[in-house]
Amino acid sequence: MVAIRRTPPDFARWDETLAMARRAFAFMDGRIDPPSSIHRLTAAQMALDAAAGAAFVAEVDGAIVGCAFCKPKGDALYIGKLAVEPTLHGRGIGKALLDAALAEARARGMPFLELQTRVELVENHAAFARFGFIKTGETAHDGYARATSITMRRPA
Repeated sequence: MVAIRRTPPDFARWDETLAMARRAFAFMDGRIDPPSSIHRLTAAQMALDAAAGAAFVAEVDGAIVGCAFCKPKGDALYIGKLAVEPTLHGRGIGKALLDAALAEARARGMPFLELQTRVELVENHAAFARFGFIKTGETAHDGYARATSITMRRPA
């Protein structure tokens, strides 16, 4: 049974959350260019990101098995670093985290959820489309002439 909870201000399990997120993002190594920012992310930065918006963790039997960070961005609640323990894919944990973000957007009166996913990760595009997200744009990381990410949105 998965439990989703918003991280409280005194949350002390950022190191565990970061380790899980790095495992979840490891499949991208060698597939995406530029490399994921997960490699530069620290537990301290996760805590700051949570304080600037909201963070949710998924737990199974007390272990952190997923996370999502949310912050206002224009008229949308932006979802970043959505991660699920790789051994638990397909069990609805990602959907439960997206549902928590959706509830947060509605509570804040924000009409949209927004996220970005890398161009190369077509399986992620399909997964987010199943949750109602549609492609709304493309962006390029600094120094790249081609699109490196796509932006996706869905109504809240």
